[in-house]
Amino acid sequence: MSTAALNQLEKRAAISLASVFAFRMLGLFMLMPVLAIYGQHYDDVSPLWIGLAIGAYGLTQALLQIPMGWLSDRFGRKPIIVGGLIVFTIGSVIAALAESIYWVAIGRALQGMGAIASALLALASDLTRDEQRPKVMAVIGMSIGLSFAIAMLLGPMIAASFGVTGVFWSTAVLAVVGIGIILFIVPSSVNRAPKGDTVATVSAIKELIKHPQLLRLDLGVLLLHLTMTTLFVSLPNQLIRDGLAAEMHWKLYIPVFLLAFVLMAPMMIVAIRKQQERAVFIFCILLLSLSTLSLSLMASNIWAIGVCMLLYFVAFNFLEATMPALVSRFAPASQKGAAMGVFSSSQFFGAFLGGMLGGILAQHFNAQIVFAASAMVGVIWLIIAWNMQIPPRSKVISLLVQVDSEGEADMLASKLVSLKGVIEATVVSEESRCYLKVDDKEFDLNAAKQLAGLG
Repeated sequence: MSTAALNQLEKRAAISLASVFAFRMLGLFMLMPVLAIYGQHYDDVSPLWIGLAIGAYGLTQALLQIPMGWLSDRFGRKPIIVGGLIVFTIGSVIAALAESIYWVAIGRALQGMGAIASALLALASDLTRDEQRPKVMAVIGMSIGLSFAIAMLLGPMIAASFGVTGVFWSTAVLAVVGIGIILFIVPSSVNRAPKGDTVATVSAIKELIKHPQLLRLDLGVLLLHLTMTTLFVSLPNQLIRDGLAAEMHWKLYIPVFLLAFVLMAPMMIVAIRKQQERAVFIFCILLLSLSTLSLSLMASNIWAIGVCMLLYFVAFNFLEATMPALVSRFAPASQKGAAMGVFSSSQFFGAFLGGMLGGILAQHFNAQIVFAASAMVGVIWLIIAWNMQIPPRSKVISLLVQVDSEGEADMLASKLVSLKGVIEATVVSEESRCYLKVDDKEFDLNAAKQLAGLG
């Protein structure tokens, strides 16, 4: 089986899961530039409650990513994802119907309780091979970045025409579309790990948190999103001070985001094909820090800001795409959901802490100090990541199988994973194919074929 490109299953998984990610994040991002402006009509509104309404989503997301990831390990990815989207939809409707800022905050908290990021990332890992997983994560990361760019354009437009209520109704509709994508477009799979590799318990989750390499990645994604939210506390106002009107900011953001994705591609190719993942990873952290430091020194020039932000998002996009793939390679086979839960919680806590840090610094200092603080965060991350390791890639074998139901797929996956040398077995019933992650030194291909009825 060729490993040079995504196969049809991986392409379908990448596009469909990226769409679900994008729809959810679009709803979050659209609200950020408009709630403080268009939310003044709510009863009992105050700056404090505006902040709480925005932050409630991130807080509940961070608290529930680990439980939702654990549940996806135990009960399957799709049921948890669909349930989370239903809760997200209910929260959107409550916020859309709210007349008080208190109910807006409750709706936002419910939106966050639909914390499906860890389950989505784990499902993406289930459906992709090790060597192709960074590409799939890159597609997902790109969808999140594009949703941010689109939200900066659509959010103010929808709010100007329909108010904040219109934004919430839009998020509800997008969530329902996401449910349809999960049920009818995203491939189904049955994933099994060796008998000794059980579903994560509380103690197992503690071990995942303490795992030295996973801890580096969890802290890394926290610091990555801390830098981004810190930057965007002051960046929009700095652009206005430099002469770029608020309604024109998209003309800077969108070209920067799109070009950053283009420039990231060669780095991804070098990292994967030349087996230089660690070197490129460390380089991107350094680039992240240098770009924000340069931003603090040249913040009074629009063109300089554009170049600095381009370099920042080239690094950001590579790191955002690479880290989930590394988490899935380090995590025990049946505990990827729990590991992704810890990872996603760290991400949302990072965004929350970044908002706090940026707000405190912006209140007492100028934008240059805020940008310099982001650079220092990058330096701290560089120190943490310096001794990180890259896990070896396992070999993936693909076999055609005859399964007529999810039950048969489950039984076959359980049998295949018991074979010596099999690290993980994924059976995709609708594709009549199984994917085996194996240790090539111990794996017996003929034994697998016989068990699958091919020998």
